[in-house]
Amino acid sequence: MPKAGFAAIIGKPNVGKSTLMNTLIGQKIAITSYKPQTTRNQIRTIYTDENGQIVFLDTPGILKAKDRLGRYMEKSAENAIRDVDVVLWLVEPKEKLGEEDLSVLSIVAKAGSPVIIVITKTDAVKKEVILATIAAYASAWKNQTGEELSDIIPVSARTKNGIDDLRATIFSRLPEGEPFYDPEEVTTQTQREIAGEIIREKALRLLQEEVPHGIAVEITTMHFRKAKNGQGEICDINADLLCERESHKGIIIGKGGAMLKKIGTAARIDIENMLETKVNLHLFVKVRPGWKDDGSTLRSLGYDEKKLKNR
Repeated sequence: MPKAGFAAIIGKPNVGKSTLMNTLIGQKIAITSYKPQTTRNQIRTIYTDENGQIVFLDTPGILKAKDRLGRYMEKSAENAIRDVDVVLWLVEPKEKLGEEDLSVLSIVAKAGSPVIIVITKTDAVKKEVILATIAAYASAWKNQTGEELSDIIPVSARTKNGIDDLRATIFSRLPEGEPFYDPEEVTTQTQREIAGEIIREKALRLLQEEVPHGIAVEITTMHFRKAKNGQGEICDINADLLCERESHKGIIIGKGGAMLKKIGTAARIDIENMLETKVNLHLFVKVRPGWKDDGSTLRSLGYDEKKLKNR
């Protein structure tokens, strides 16, 4: 009998949640960058093989909220561990836990579901550090819960070491059942949502440190039309890059529009690969002060607290 269930991926910012999820399902769905707040919403991806189906829930990094967007992200991450079959708690190799680690531990310990601690980025450290990390988290878990932690798995998304072991362990924790989604599906995100995230990823990767936290992307129009030569389709996309300050607008546009063109070119290539068709992408930069604390803007961007409460 095949197995099927839900696995929530949780952890601090920049621990590699989205990168690991992309590796586990075998293709890139979630955007990645080295900057905090890259993932702002729950992203569902689907892995199916002869053993069954795992539905992964990638979540925003757990951090102290500073605005309404931050509170939404915090709630989104905490909600993800409710009613799932297994929780993957991603941690980086370290020999001693800090206050932030213990704070996440207190959240994960309340999940009520089996927990697998996944030590990421193990290709960058020595074996002794990995062993010390295992000991530190096992001890902290027992102190918090009074129970032994059965699963701690070191992995590297870059080298793929430990990935097969992690998948096997996840399946061992899932109940028997039929798949929730068609085996051909890899995500519940719409093409429109993925396109917006691709644009934001390119902005995150290309812009200066102070800008990305205040950026959002809103796809205003997206439609397909037949090419004039009759060969296939073209997808026309208009998207707004929202920022909080006039000074940021200048940085995003760049001298002579160079930066905005660079963002658009990089995004268009990835969107074309995703849609498997030609894309006509137009980007516009708009200043919207305080959008991260504005309820109507957050809802229009898909960050709706009411939907979290109803999950």
